[in-house]
Amino acid sequence: MADEKVLVPDIGDVDEVDVVEVLVGPGDTVEVDDSLITLESDKASMEVPSTVAGVVKEVGVAVGDKVGEGALIAVVEAAAPAEATADEPATTEEPSAEELAPPAATPVASASEPATPPPSAPEGDWDTELLVLGAGPGGYTAAFRAADLGLRVTLVERDERLGGVCLNVGCIPSKALLHVAAVIDEAAEMRHHGVAFGAPKIDLERLAGFKNDVVGRLTGGLEQLAKRREVEVVTGEAEFIGPHELRIGGEGGRVVTFGQAVIAAGSRPVELPNFPNDDPRIMDSTGALELADVPGRLLVIGGGIIGLEMATVYASLGSKVTLVELQDGLMTGCDRDLVRPLERRIRERYEDIFLGTLVKELKAQKNGIKATFEGGDGTPQSRLFDRVLVAVGRRPNGGLIGAERAGVAVDERGFISVDSQQRTNVPHIFAIGDLVGEPMLAHKATHEGKVAAEVAAGLKSGFDAQVIPSVAYTDPEVAWVGVTETEARAQGRKLGKGVFPWAASGRSLALGRDEGMTKLLFDPETERIVGAGVVGTNAGDLIGELALAIEMGCDAQDIGLTVHPHPTLSETVAMAAEAFEGTITDLYMPKKQAAKS
Repeated sequence: MADEKVLVPDIGDVDEVDVVEVLVGPGDTVEVDDSLITLESDKASMEVPSTVAGVVKEVGVAVGDKVGEGALIAVVEAAAPAEATADEPATTEEPSAEELAPPAATPVASASEPATPPPSAPEGDWDTELLVLGAGPGGYTAAFRAADLGLRVTLVERDERLGGVCLNVGCIPSKALLHVAAVIDEAAEMRHHGVAFGAPKIDLERLAGFKNDVVGRLTGGLEQLAKRREVEVVTGEAEFIGPHELRIGGEGGRVVTFGQAVIAAGSRPVELPNFPNDDPRIMDSTGALELADVPGRLLVIGGGIIGLEMATVYASLGSKVTLVELQDGLMTGCDRDLVRPLERRIRERYEDIFLGTLVKELKAQKNGIKATFEGGDGTPQSRLFDRVLVAVGRRPNGGLIGAERAGVAVDERGFISVDSQQRTNVPHIFAIGDLVGEPMLAHKATHEGKVAAEVAAGLKSGFDAQVIPSVAYTDPEVAWVGVTETEARAQGRKLGKGVFPWAASGRSLALGRDEGMTKLLFDPETERIVGAGVVGTNAGDLIGELALAIEMGCDAQDIGLTVHPHPTLSETVAMAAEAFEGTITDLYMPKKQAAKS
């Protein structure tokens, strides 16, 4: 038996990292892949596994040490190879992916059914078993899950950093800036409670640095996770050139052959035609997040979630915001009673909000962008702005990747149809995320990515979510899930309703924000929850409980009898259920709604 050294592997783009845990000591027995130590940088943490089975003779690091690639972790006395027995002949064959793979987290078929093998593909010496096109939340999830299941994976991303739109120029940077906006607004409002602060001084360079640091820590962590899983990452614009071939880098670029593929190419902002879109003063959401300046006057075209969130940021930083929406209400798809508290608040804060209004023309001038409007009473004919944010939706990228050359059907809008296993019409090619349809949300894409990876690895899996929550991180936040009252009315469906106003919540009153409410919608026959909405501080953090309640088939008593901590915003969920049941004591309900026996 020989002594073997286990060394610190490649740790990415940092020279040294901290040892935060030592998981073994001299005399311990370890197997291959047993964790020895935990390393942590400012971007991520990782456990370092043993590369040899045997007994630990010496540990070369301690908690608090800083180590780099090649540093000694431990000396292990390697175990002798096991003797083959007559009943169990020795073999040099490696276990198959199916033998190594853990069971699917949420199988959609009976556990007694055998796993379906990966779809048959033409014989070939593929460069990779699974190719994933796009490294957003859905794409990297699919790649990492597939690698964990034993597949050889190549992840192709057009940008230098992993994470896609969400991590780099979408969800994450916008939430960092919305946090800053919330702090500014809370400080200003404290004057009503006897605590006055001076006017904030905005250092855009440092603010952008904070936002970029948040993004960098997450994307850097993804790079380490990819290395740890031995996922090959390839950077460049890519397009399919056949059912099993992808070209990266245009004509003459690298061609990668694959056995199976997952398309996770995402979406892009809609650009309005006949506008001077090459003028840098006309921005999409990506441009708005760059924080080039704080415009004195900002026009936001689009009253959906993206437009409202960016309007929140710029209004708090000091811009006079005018918001224009073509529809008659903000945040189409959400019940009006949930939007109303938000609209009341921002009408006090913004220069103007014009509903049912069309922006007919944007004209670039030296002194600004002149916008011409067509709307109802009170809408001006035109107005001059320093900058314009166009936030009228996103368009799927299905038509930009040569999918038709792989045989994949793409509709005229750029969407790709899939079944419950995320398969396209080409059985060995899957699609996930924005380009398979609404809602275009990162949390939907991640679940679809896991399903695609598991099916590609031969597991029984399927996307079977009853509901997908939506959240606007405005001030106040607005969140909803499941059936809405608007949908129910359109369908002629009857619903039971329980509402708890936050004006009766001790926690919301202590926060100085009593405009919120929690609303639960029930099937009147079964009393099971089928939908919910929350408007108020941290509504997005509350909606997850209600999504779970719908998935679990909870009825009003299940929710109302669950003991929630007091005083919290979460207890408004239980109180809304009690309001429906007629058992609530924190509100006075009419006698006809008295407690049920």
